[in-house]
Amino acid sequence: MRGLYLVTPNWDDTDRLLDVSEQALQEGVALLQYRHKSAEAEQRREQAGALLALARKYGVPFIINDFIELCEELDADGVHVGGTDASVAQVRARLGKEKIVGASCYGDMALARTAEAGGASYVAFGGFYPSLVKKYPVSTPLDIVLQAKREIALPCVVIGGMTPDNAAPLVARGADMVAAITSVYQADDIDIAVQQFDQLFAACAREWKADLGE
Repeated sequence: MRGLYLVTPNWDDTDRLLDVSEQALQEGVALLQYRHKSAEAEQRREQAGALLALARKYGVPFIINDFIELCEELDADGVHVGGTDASVAQVRARLGKEKIVGASCYGDMALARTAEAGGASYVAFGGFYPSLVKKYPVSTPLDIVLQAKREIALPCVVIGGMTPDNAAPLVARGADMVAAITSVYQADDIDIAVQQFDQLFAACAREWKADLGE
């Protein structure tokens, strides 16, 4: 797990959602999450099913935010749970060991440790910056990524107002994936937006190799 973690916006326009998602997938996405908290069940099923087909087409893992039953129905690759959803341990027991289970840990290392113990596939921290989509206190310190990389043996995701520029210090600290919504889905040029995230990870990889003398 490394690179751009694309999260969908609350768009009811399914054609538009699929069009932008496919453009991004063509350019290079590490993980795709379907998140639409306000959709009706039928619409959520339709959109998730269509996005799953796209993700399969491009060989990208596809997970669903919160709705475990929908993940089971579609045989998606996993789910992401927040602080008020079912626990990681409960979801892992229900879905089995093969599915991806991601956990929002906000700015709390205790939540990350609990998620790891419960069988999480990755831990997500944030918000680090103001978000146009999700409302939360912007209080997560950048150095929590360093702490997580020392103490948690799982991939680390960063979320909250992410752009290629402000994600750079987090990737430099070891973030494995950057979760983005607006900076891709609302971009003037989808291709360039995704390429900029990919270039960020490539640049950090080159710096690490240089530090190791490779």
